[in-house]
Amino acid sequence: MTKENLRLLDANLNRLREGIRVIEDIYRYILNDKETSVRLKTLRHKIRVDFYEQLLNSRDIKNDVLKQSTKSEQLRSDLNAIIIANFKRAQESSRVLEEFTKLIDINLSENFKDIRYELYDIEKNIKN
Repeated sequence: MTKENLRLLDANLNRLREGIRVIEDIYRYILNDKETSVRLKTLRHKIRVDFYEQLLNSRDIKNDVLKQSTKSEQLRSDLNAIIIANFKRAQESSRVLEEFTKLIDINLSENFKDIRYELYDIEKNIKN
């Protein structure tokens, strides 16, 4: 893996975990939905890779050309908008991870595919 590929994986792993965590905390602390919270927590714990140190070494926040937020990222109209934005963030990241981990290990790629489909299912079945 190149440093650039590792950097991409690192960013998307972080984005995936963060997106799921936001949704999980909403369902846990605001909506008191244990079932959805547990599903999300379980899913978040499936986000594992064996090359964490390499990812940290590839991280380059100072040179991220898009680290500044866009206007749409700064605006949320309500709780549902936060939930939707974070589902989309997590789904998109899991797709990137699915594609790029094909370069490393097909089983790892399939894990991210499973995570993506589980996110689609949770999103479809949520109550808010």
